[in-house]
Amino acid sequence: MLGFLGGLVFALWLFQSILTPFVLAAVIAYFLDPPTSHLARLGVPRGLAAGLLILLFATVVLLALLLLYPLLIAQIGVLVNQLPTYVAGIGTALRDVLTSIEQALGPELVDGRLRELAVGQAAAFLSYLGGSATRLIGGGFAVFSIFMLAIVTPIVAFYMLRDWPGMMARIESWLPRRSSATLRALGRDMDRVLSAWLRGQLICCAILALIYGVGLQLVGLELGLTVGLLSGVLSFIPYVGSLTGFMAAVLLAIGQFGHWNGVLWVVSVFVVGQIVEGYIIYPRLLGDRVELHAVWVIFALFAGGVAFGFVGVLLAVPIAAAIGVVARYWLRRYLESPLYLDPPRTGL
Repeated sequence: MLGFLGGLVFALWLFQSILTPFVLAAVIAYFLDPPTSHLARLGVPRGLAAGLLILLFATVVLLALLLLYPLLIAQIGVLVNQLPTYVAGIGTALRDVLTSIEQALGPELVDGRLRELAVGQAAAFLSYLGGSATRLIGGGFAVFSIFMLAIVTPIVAFYMLRDWPGMMARIESWLPRRSSATLRALGRDMDRVLSAWLRGQLICCAILALIYGVGLQLVGLELGLTVGLLSGVLSFIPYVGSLTGFMAAVLLAIGQFGHWNGVLWVVSVFVVGQIVEGYIIYPRLLGDRVELHAVWVIFALFAGGVAFGFVGVLLAVPIAAAIGVVARYWLRRYLESPLYLDPPRTGL
């Protein structure tokens, strides 16, 4: 078993540059398996159901790209042209805040040189972030192979979705007979935790991206669509994604509006998004079924990204869910064992 796991990790490391479409296909197949199974129970041949759902999924993704990509490219142009103005506006607002602090605390704590140093460092940092965002968004599609993502992924997803029950049955037949019942129970627990997190989180990201994108556009933020969509997509990283989008939106609002009324409108959009996520989306879509702690998810995502890049990010949550289920099983076994219930006596 250890040799198999070591070989699997080595294979992931060796082939990580070409695994992206296959891992994405597996994620799509896993996500679409419940509706495909439902259609199959209604009498639709599974191959036909899988083909229809993959076609529908690909059509939705293609329409989203065709509609959003020109808008995102246009907003990149706005970012490039307006970045000096944003930096100047944020620098002015920061200088005003530091001047107020200096007047309140006295020049011995906050003097003019410290104020100008803080403004200069903030301006340099914002210029770097703006340039990095421009290169990332503008060249994002050049990073991945269009052929592999657009052609290979749907084809592989179709075959995996069509043959999903057979593949699961074949894997189950390979389990050692003596431990098959325990391993099947662990597999069901992993599927329950992972499906609750994955399907719920994907729907949550889509809803939040819509709320943030539309809301920021309505309040007049020039880059509202881009920031809103990225905030929604990054919200699958607990707390980190939402906080990153919030900070970016507030900084852009300060640079664009130059007054606090516009900033308050931007803040209100994120407050509404957090209320919807915390009191509507999370209780109805995720609830108590998700047994993945936020810190564990954040660590898994960053560890997977460092180890295997984008493929590691895709595999991080499934591996974290599996490790969590196995760890809880071992903990239950330990709490029921004589080692815990009847510890050895020390003779004292």
